[in-house]
Amino acid sequence: MSELTGILKMKGEETQVSEKFKKREFVVTDANDMYPQHIAFQLTQDKCSLLDMMNVGDQVKVTFNIRGREWTSPQGEVKYFNTLEAWRLEKVGNGNPMGGAMSEMAMPTASSPIENAIASNTTAEDEDDLPF
Repeated sequence: MSELTGILKMKGEETQVSEKFKKREFVVTDANDMYPQHIAFQLTQDKCSLLDMMNVGDQVKVTFNIRGREWTSPQGEVKYFNTLEAWRLEKVGNGNPMGGAMSEMAMPTASSPIENAIASNTTAEDEDDLPF
């Protein structure tokens, strides 16, 4: 399992490869290096829909597995291919992870008028004060 955080550069359309297999490709730009890297990922089967809630330009965190396979051409030449298969997507900074459990940091919503009043009076300075 690996992770990469970057900017969503391209969202491909879902492709039905066979009767039982579908995939969707997307590209994330990793600008953490001197030369930005454009990394292609693939979603498969029910994970294809994870990209629906993302927009080009969003900062995302991708959790993925590296898949490798060997292929022999009809001429007998052996080639190797790699695929970065994403299985979880998360907008960085806002929202819950897509494809996994809900975020443990999700804030409960206030349910009473008093809780609503307290919540609306919270400032950024108050949020920096930890009770421990």
